[in-house]
Amino acid sequence: MPKLAAFPKAYMQALCKDGSMKLSEWFELATTLDVDGLEFYAGFLEMADEANWPRFRQQVTELGMSIPMLCCSPDFTHPDAYFREKEIAKQKRWIEMIHALGGSYCRVLSGQRRPELSTSEGVRLGAESIQACLPYAEQHDVTLILENHYKDDFWEYPEFAQKIDVFCELVNAIDHPNFGVNYDPSNAFLAGDDPLELLKRVSDRVVTMHASDRYLISGTIDDLRNEEEGSVGYAKRLSHGEIGKGLNDYDAIFSELKSKGFDSWISIEDGVDGIEQLRRSADYLRKKIAEHWG
Repeated sequence: MPKLAAFPKAYMQALCKDGSMKLSEWFELATTLDVDGLEFYAGFLEMADEANWPRFRQQVTELGMSIPMLCCSPDFTHPDAYFREKEIAKQKRWIEMIHALGGSYCRVLSGQRRPELSTSEGVRLGAESIQACLPYAEQHDVTLILENHYKDDFWEYPEFAQKIDVFCELVNAIDHPNFGVNYDPSNAFLAGDDPLELLKRVSDRVVTMHASDRYLISGTIDDLRNEEEGSVGYAKRLSHGEIGKGLNDYDAIFSELKSKGFDSWISIEDGVDGIEQLRRSADYLRKKIAEHWG
């Protein structure tokens, strides 16, 4: 039976930028949800102090939850080798972080899709950098999870491996027991791909999932692509939506995952409009998990 985690999408500014919310406040809010764990983000302000790591693990455990996943955004496609080495060092630090928090999954990305970067070069740089981190992950009993991502909140360019063929090429370039896929169906729509086609191509490598739904506030996907490069973060016409009310077919998604024996963590990326929205998404996912896994 898959387990549910929650990610504080609505509170990222407060937890990562202005410090107007403490992690302990988020933990207490999360206890009102029907979830088993909390996905952490490497950029939480309070995580900068390593002494806090065991304390947060204990707080979450005492509230009856765990911290299974850490969301990180390494940029491995930068042309400068010294820059990539620093990103590899960051990733190893994040591996230490999730290990100290008691979790098993640490996200990796390929990096930014810089205009001068060829597909073959980007795949090579991404694969080499991830492979450089895998022995360290194995030592800490951590699995690195590559997400079919759209764009980090603080990046100028979209994800290099955003599109299905590039993503699958990068996945296939890495063969290691401590490596797998974090599947996000909504991001496939943003790449102009069919999320079910992507899932079927990588479902035997999926070890975690981000549950989300997306919609465009205005315009079209083409409008989004025209404005996504050259500006930091998400395009303003893009919005997360309540799970079950967007374009994703969760019956088809869960049917495919169940057929592959998936029983790992599903982390909810929702609640941008508040905790009540996140609660409705969690309830929807609980219902669908029960229908498909019994």
